[in-house]
Amino acid sequence: MPSAAGDDAKLAPSLVDLRACAAGAVLALNETCKVETSVLDLASYDRLVAAAGYAVAVGQTPDAFMIAFNDASVHDNDNLAWFRARHERFYYVDRVVVAAAARGRGLARLLYADLMGRARAEGRPLIGCEINAQPPNPASDALHASLGFIEIGRRDLQAGKIIRYMRRDL
Repeated sequence: MPSAAGDDAKLAPSLVDLRACAAGAVLALNETCKVETSVLDLASYDRLVAAAGYAVAVGQTPDAFMIAFNDASVHDNDNLAWFRARHERFYYVDRVVVAAAARGRGLARLLYADLMGRARAEGRPLIGCEINAQPPNPASDALHASLGFIEIGRRDLQAGKIIRYMRRDL
């Protein structure tokens, strides 16, 4: 009879390097959340992953993924630049996406916990992100509040979109 620990190991989601996942599967998952994140084509996805300081998925055919940049990432992004202008050592989460069928299983929390561990190990004491205030994103608001993120700024974008900059000190 297998041990309970062995059974738990079989059920535990595995974290994999996002580069090991089929790009098409990641792009399809991103497409389901493009209003909250942004549209990605293959070329922009390749650029994001190449520049990322953290690009991790839950499962080979991902149920969730996260792409984050750190202060040393070579990437041109207004939100990353916003954090660079205000903070010295950090990770900035560009996107965290969870498949609708996988929500409520703690996958975003798992990715954040892994990123926080990496950030601590690298001496980066802050995790930053931005969340849509308009249009609202209540699921992301709830997740980030439960993880201890606080608002540190806002920015109005085109077409009435407003984002809130958030941070979590480690």
